[in-house]
Amino acid sequence: MACGRQTRHLDGPAVSQDRLFLLAGAISGFLGVGAGAFGAHGLRARLTPELLSVFETAVRYQMYHALALIAASWVASRWPGALAGASGWLFVGGTVVFSGSLYALALTGVRWLGAVTPLGGLCFLAGWLCLAAAALRGSSG
Repeated sequence: MACGRQTRHLDGPAVSQDRLFLLAGAISGFLGVGAGAFGAHGLRARLTPELLSVFETAVRYQMYHALALIAASWVASRWPGALAGASGWLFVGGTVVFSGSLYALALTGVRWLGAVTPLGGLCFLAGWLCLAAAALRGSSG
């Protein structure tokens, strides 16, 4: 579905993709701040320095990509299209996979969870490329 179009949610009102990405970015930023505070105050005495560093990396990338979702929202509202939509969904997926796997690794110590983390990183990279391409296409047309 192209950005800028309305998305219907079961019986709820139509929500545009740009608003959905803005909402996702705001919620992700909120959760990132909460996770950062939890890590700094609740986990410092419970995790090894290595696992605390893993947790902090998850928070940092979640916060970066909360802002990236807000940028995707702006691009989608200005230059609607498939590339802008793809960038937002890739940032959402990247956050879930990258930060989510690192949070789980840090909290459980289960090392194999780190094996899926690079897939989230690839989503982030693809999201940035789609965002750049959407801006280039939008600025030329």
